[in-house]
Amino acid sequence: MDIEIVRKKCQDDLIEVTAHILLRFQQRNILYSEIKEVIMNGEIIEEYPEDYPYPSCLVFGCTLQKRVLHVVVGMSDTKLWLITAYQPDPEQWSDDFKKRKE
Repeated sequence: MDIEIVRKKCQDDLIEVTAHILLRFQQRNILYSEIKEVIMNGEIIEEYPEDYPYPSCLVFGCTLQKRVLHVVVGMSDTKLWLITAYQPDPEQWSDDFKKRKE
C-alpha cells in the first residue's frame, strides 16, 4: 500500500467507520480528528495484503498534540475503512513504536 493513496482517501466522504472502531474511539478516548491527523502525517509500518474483505495496513503517527497512535485501515477501490486505533503498548513495541518486539 502507498501512504499517498491512503491520504487521498482520507476525506470525510470517502471514509467508512466500522462499529468496532466507534467502540474503540469511546473506550480509548480517541477522537476522529486524531485518526485523520495520524493518517495525514504518519507512515505505514505494516501491511496486510490478504485481509478480507479489503487489504489493510497499520499506520503509525502522532497527533498535533504529540499523542502516538496506531491506526489500522482497509482500502477498497473507492473507500478508506477505519478498522481500529490504539496507543501502542511500550511492552509490545520498540522505543519508536514502529516495530513489534519479539
